[in-house]
Amino acid sequence: MLRCIQLAKNGLGTTYPNPLVGSLIVHENKIIGEGWHYKAGQPHAEVNAINSVENKQLLKKATIYVSLEPCSHFGKTPPCSDLIVASGIKKVVVGSLDPNPKVSGRGIKKLMEAGCKVNVGVLDNECDELNKRFFTFHQKKRPYIFLKWAETVDGFISPKNETRNETKPVWITNEFSRQLAHKMRAEEQAILVGTNTVLQDNPSLTVRDWAGENPTRIVIDKDLKIPKDFSVFDNNSKTIIFNEKVKNTIGNLDFEKISFSEEIPQQICEALYRRNIQSIIIEGGAKTLQSFINTNLWDETFVFNGSISFGEGIKAPNFKGVFISEEIIKGDTLRIFKNSNPW
Repeated sequence: MLRCIQLAKNGLGTTYPNPLVGSLIVHENKIIGEGWHYKAGQPHAEVNAINSVENKQLLKKATIYVSLEPCSHFGKTPPCSDLIVASGIKKVVVGSLDPNPKVSGRGIKKLMEAGCKVNVGVLDNECDELNKRFFTFHQKKRPYIFLKWAETVDGFISPKNETRNETKPVWITNEFSRQLAHKMRAEEQAILVGTNTVLQDNPSLTVRDWAGENPTRIVIDKDLKIPKDFSVFDNNSKTIIFNEKVKNTIGNLDFEKISFSEEIPQQICEALYRRNIQSIIIEGGAKTLQSFINTNLWDETFVFNGSISFGEGIKAPNFKGVFISEEIIKGDTLRIFKNSNPW
């Protein structure tokens, strides 16, 4: 099952809206086939694993391992549970049950009714963690939310506005930390910033230092103050602008109207759920980050600590989380925290 999880991770960033799934086939304690789900619309992990077996006669005496319950419904591809039965495999080992109402136990039931011996819940915690985005989306009806920021040695995430003389980012971390941040962008479906961050930094919010698809850009711009020649309007990726004036779609730009007298993070989560977005990175600024913290709408926090000081500026957000890990990145430090009880 650990190998299934390892295989599944190859699909991070490319399988949305489908989950990450890995599968392997074992005959007499030897792996004879393996595969993972590459992309939505393409064959699932079980299909790739079965197709990779050279001697199909061995399948009747083999065991298939899969990190997530095999599907039982027709979507863009046929049900994997049907293929498992048709291939003659009689032993199935499953990590997690699928939270998608279209599956959720039906795949297991179909296999058992066909005479398969099914073992469910092997490394289920690890398999649940693998698909934390997919599970959160289906169980909580919102995206999995990452908070991310960089802060100085003295706890600031940006200098005072009065000290800025250019509309571009002020870097706190080194190029290696920034590359890791772009890797994160390639792995998640969306990235969000507030009005002030766009006006001060003019960010592109795209993937440049890593291979992968650009995330959907989410911008909070209540009064539509951001100039139309700024990078977020360049059509390089789909962009959603949450505002209180306009609801309209122009090419890759989608203007979504919300009420700014109500909880903004909640409205954003509801809108992204409707759009089938399963994960999002909240990049700031401080006010935007704090609004998600205050409404308890976050799952993980990534804090990059650089080696410089500002002396004064805009303080980093206040939050309480469970410390998970720490990594040194050429002089920078990345600390990861989890929300012990996310909403």
